[in-house]
Amino acid sequence: MKLINYIAGLAVLVTVFAGCKKTTYEDLSLVDTAAVPDRLSVQFEITQDNSGLVTITPNGNGAIKYEIYYGHGPATPVSLQAGGKTTHVYPEGTYTVKVVGYNVAGKKAEATQQLTVSFRAPENLVVTWGIDGVNNFKVNLSATALYETNFKVFWGDVANEPGQVFLEGQSISHVYAAVGSYTLRVVAYSGGAATTTYTTTVNITDPVLIPITFESATVNYAFTDFGGGVSTKIANPQINGINTSANVGRMVKNAPEVWGGSFITVGTPIDFSANKVFRMKVFSPRVGAKVLLKVENLTNGGIFFEKEVTCTVANAWEDLAFDFRAINTANSYQKVVLIFDNGTVGNGSPNFTWLFDDIRLTNQMPVGLLTLPVTFDAANVNYEVTDFGGTVSVPATDPTNGANNVKKTTKPNGAQTWAGTTLGAGFTSPIAFTATRTQMSIRVYSPAAGLRVRLKVEDRTNNTRSVETEAMTQAANTWETLVFDFSTPSIGTASMNLAWTYDMASVFFDFGNNGTGSNFYWDDVTFLATNVVPNYLTLPLDFQSTTYSYPFVDFGGSTATVVNNPNPSGINTSTKVGKIVKGAPEVWAGSFIDLVNPINFTVLRTFKVKVYSPRVGAKLLLKVENPTNGGQSYEKEATTTVANAWEELTFDYSAIPAGFYARVVLIFDLGTAGDGSPNYTFYFDDIRLN
Repeated sequence: MKLINYIAGLAVLVTVFAGCKKTTYEDLSLVDTAAVPDRLSVQFEITQDNSGLVTITPNGNGAIKYEIYYGHGPATPVSLQAGGKTTHVYPEGTYTVKVVGYNVAGKKAEATQQLTVSFRAPENLVVTWGIDGVNNFKVNLSATALYETNFKVFWGDVANEPGQVFLEGQSISHVYAAVGSYTLRVVAYSGGAATTTYTTTVNITDPVLIPITFESATVNYAFTDFGGGVSTKIANPQINGINTSANVGRMVKNAPEVWGGSFITVGTPIDFSANKVFRMKVFSPRVGAKVLLKVENLTNGGIFFEKEVTCTVANAWEDLAFDFRAINTANSYQKVVLIFDNGTVGNGSPNFTWLFDDIRLTNQMPVGLLTLPVTFDAANVNYEVTDFGGTVSVPATDPTNGANNVKKTTKPNGAQTWAGTTLGAGFTSPIAFTATRTQMSIRVYSPAAGLRVRLKVEDRTNNTRSVETEAMTQAANTWETLVFDFSTPSIGTASMNLAWTYDMASVFFDFGNNGTGSNFYWDDVTFLATNVVPNYLTLPLDFQSTTYSYPFVDFGGSTATVVNNPNPSGINTSTKVGKIVKGAPEVWAGSFIDLVNPINFTVLRTFKVKVYSPRVGAKLLLKVENPTNGGQSYEKEATTTVANAWEELTFDYSAIPAGFYARVVLIFDLGTAGDGSPNYTFYFDDIRLN
């Protein structure tokens, strides 16, 4: 389907041909609604020859021309187009230069800027600069001085650097491309040849910070070894499972000490204020190897905290968790210490060689394997989950039943659009999907209707093998069972592959939107033994649901609604049907409805639609589209053969190209403008794949 928008600058003339009629549109509304110019400013450049010649360049948002009042000499302004500049000779002194900016509609705004013209060298030059708090390669700088007109900074990282001009009161920034020491120079200019210069050295470093991922090309991952331990950064020799990163750390434990290990110093004290559980991915040569993770004070080794865990798999990556929740956060810790097999002397062999990666802080305790269905009620079961993207999940009590245990997930303000929660470490056995058993369900207590909930299942040993699908909440503040059908995966995700193993699941509430502080309660994560009709908008469309609406979007003069069946007879005795009234002006007027998930064309490729037409020979165009890419579409047209009776039209989609189609478009009598009369009123029902 093509939706036609008409957008004009000053005026747009678009002609749409329909039969022999021509329609012309003229629209000057964009001119009338153009924003008033803002952020007006002027840039001064003073010729350094004591002549007092000043070049003035205006700037602003939304302005197409400017008027410059010099504040000296003629009272009438000089007019400039956007991008232009003007010059004026000033004697020594202070002047108020005014700039007036005009937009395309003639609306104006004005601003003033003080200009100081002085032929003496600036005095009391003060330069304020510092490394940015977020980007270690970025320097922020400003300057003040007496008798200055402007400043120019030379950052010291480019040969024959022209310098960057800025004004007093203006803060500017620069991002260096690499670590190193650079000579930063700031020159203050007046109207004369004399200048004043400030020079300093900027040291750009990229300190080690938590998390330690070994992926930065500029960080120096310098370990300090002791007792026979040797740690280095290397290319990942085991890119598989839960760790496909390019680089990792490697520890080789040699003689002579049983406590041989290594430590690395981070650039700032470790922040334990929110997260107190260390996680680290480890590739061990054997089951039962011990890993001690310890943090120490930068200068006092007597101030420390440590935890030791044991590897449970050999020759595969696993994610170990170290519980630091009892750490004294009043102390400062900047050293991260690793000791493998503390108490045993290493011999430098492969049996004493470990890989490690992604040393990070979370609030997640170790998780275990779960068994479907997940009810959160079984005794002695570890129902720990793993949050990501900003979600926070905690055990909770059912808000409608104090005897029922559930999980509560909060999506705080600022949480990522993809924020979600993974159930445990996976399931004890793969989910038993088959060609006819492709569904799971979750009971959800949502704060609002119409929110998308995504469920993802994957191979816990290979996260590249996954499938995702969505359901939609239909009610607020009440329990409902959402059904997730993995035979119709979400747009942009992979299709289900029954040859793969799916033994881990993650749920994403209000998927696609940033967090707003909403709370979701959920329970009873279940694999369905028999497929059911999902409780969200999907095929078949029979218009019988009483729990959710059918949100048609109309275009070109068409109006679609759900109504009582005007003639429950023949092949269609259902109570509710769709109704389209085709009105003027467009010959292509119609309506569309978006499904929650794409249509599955892998097996069935014939559409059936029941139609009640006012006349023989009326045409119905049935089209499917990708809602995010209207260029990906497919359509077929059929013609009614009876009037004032239900008949079933067939649409052959056997040649449809592969793609994600989740929008269903209906256009009756394409090529003819409707008039909204009974002769252009059509009923339809049971849109389905056969």
